[in-house]
Amino acid sequence: MADRRGAAAKVKKARRPEVRLPPLVPWAAGGRLEPDGDYDGVEFRDADFAGQEGIGARFMDCAVEGCGFDETGLAKARILDSTLTGVRGVGTDLAGATLRDVELVDARLGGVQLHGAVMERVVIRGGKIDYLNLRKAKLKDVVFEGCVLVEPDFGGARLERVEFAGCVLKGVDFSGATLVDVDLRDAADLEIARGVDRLGGAVISTSQLLDLAPVFAAFLGVRVEGS
Repeated sequence: MADRRGAAAKVKKARRPEVRLPPLVPWAAGGRLEPDGDYDGVEFRDADFAGQEGIGARFMDCAVEGCGFDETGLAKARILDSTLTGVRGVGTDLAGATLRDVELVDARLGGVQLHGAVMERVVIRGGKIDYLNLRKAKLKDVVFEGCVLVEPDFGGARLERVEFAGCVLKGVDFSGATLVDVDLRDAADLEIARGVDRLGGAVISTSQLLDLAPVFAAFLGVRVEGS
C-alpha cells in the first residue's frame, strides 16, 4: 500500500476516454425524457429534467451542459461517448447505469445513486459530489481529477485502474471493496471512514501512510499512548 520503490512502477495507469463529438442536433426546448428513449448526437443545454423518467434510455455521442437532474430517474441508462458539463442535481437515480467513454466536468451533485453501475474510461473532473453511492459498482479506467467527494460509498465495488488525482476525499467507505491498481497518492486530502482493510490493491504515499496511521491502529486494535 505504501509508496515503495517498485510499487509505483507496478501500478497501472487508467486509460482515459477520447470523446470526439459529431455535429449535434439541439434538444427541443421543453422536451421530456422518455423511458427507453434513444438519443444520438443530441446537444442538451440548460434544460431542467427534474422529476422526469428516462429509465433505460440510451445517450450516444451527446453533449449535456448546464442541465438540472433533481430526482431524475435514469436507472439502467447507457451514456456512451458523451460529455456532461456543469450538470447539477440531488437524488439523481443512475442505479445500474452504464457509463463508457464519458467526461463529467464541474458537476454539482448530491445523493447520486450509481449502485450496481458499470463505469469504463470515465473522467470526473472538478466540481463536488456529496454522498455518491457506488456500492457494488464496477469501475475500470476511471479518473477522479480535482473534484471533491464527500462520503463516497464504494462498499462492495470493484475498482480497477482508478486514479484520484488532486481530489479531496472525505469519509470514503471502501467496505468490502476490491481494489486493483488504484492510485491514491495524488489525492489532495484522503480521509477513510471505513474499509481501510481493503487497501491491499492500492498505492498511497508515505505522508498518507503517516496520516492514516491512527486508522490502521484502530483497525488492528493497537493502543497508541504517549511515553
